[in-house]
Amino acid sequence: MRLQAFAKINLGLDVLGKREDGYHEVRMIMQTIRMYDQLDMRKSVEPGIHLTTNKKYIPVDENNLVWRAAKLMMDTCGIMEGVSIHLHKVIPVAAGMAGGSSDAAGTIFGLNELLGHPLKTIHKLCETLGSDLNVCLEGGSILATSRGEVIKKLKPVKSKLTLIKPKNLGISAREAYTKYSNKTNKPQKNMTEKMLNAFDNNQDFSEYLCNDLEYAVFDDYKELKKIKEYIPNAVMSGSGSTYFVLGDEVNTDIPGDDYQIIKGLEFIETGVIK
Repeated sequence: MRLQAFAKINLGLDVLGKREDGYHEVRMIMQTIRMYDQLDMRKSVEPGIHLTTNKKYIPVDENNLVWRAAKLMMDTCGIMEGVSIHLHKVIPVAAGMAGGSSDAAGTIFGLNELLGHPLKTIHKLCETLGSDLNVCLEGGSILATSRGEVIKKLKPVKSKLTLIKPKNLGISAREAYTKYSNKTNKPQKNMTEKMLNAFDNNQDFSEYLCNDLEYAVFDDYKELKKIKEYIPNAVMSGSGSTYFVLGDEVNTDIPGDDYQIIKGLEFIETGVIK
């Protein structure tokens, strides 16, 4: 079985506060885009999980969300057969684009198909593994609340976009949320609510693009400051370090060779597909 697991960006990300379980309460508008990792999987005569990738720096054991997703699925369903999975990685890692989460959602989706649908629904299983998996599973334009696992499909919106990724900088979600917690003056712009109203009324939503986590990490990295210096309307996705700018004809000229610029992308209405 071959699947495509798509990346996402955050059009809006409001951090509402810290929860008793240690996570943050968030309100986010997420959007899947036409960039994907490919998963090839098949049953194996050898028991266990056999994971390979096209990138040498990506782990192929329990440190990889794909491996953990396969283990969770097989343990939950009491599957004794083995499975072989090859992950062809395209989505940048530690980039705020949910590449790992999308791969994990794709793994659970694919194994459920491959094994004859032992689970009628996989959403509950997905949310036990991470906050973004349900968003990646469903795809399209989505409102995500709680810690990100409670989702609501929105009316589709369309746009072209360009990504700007510092080549040598990745930021973990843990780092971004910790730094946000340590900030004394936190923004309370409530931009997601304004964006939802714009969606409902078919209005331009670009003026409401906002990410509270950008505020948390921006001052610590010269690479992020340089993006905003040359592309002022660029917005960070998730915990970073990827930025995006909407539109077809956009100026993304940044001096030097320190950034990966990916043009020609667009919003899509799908999540994991086979």
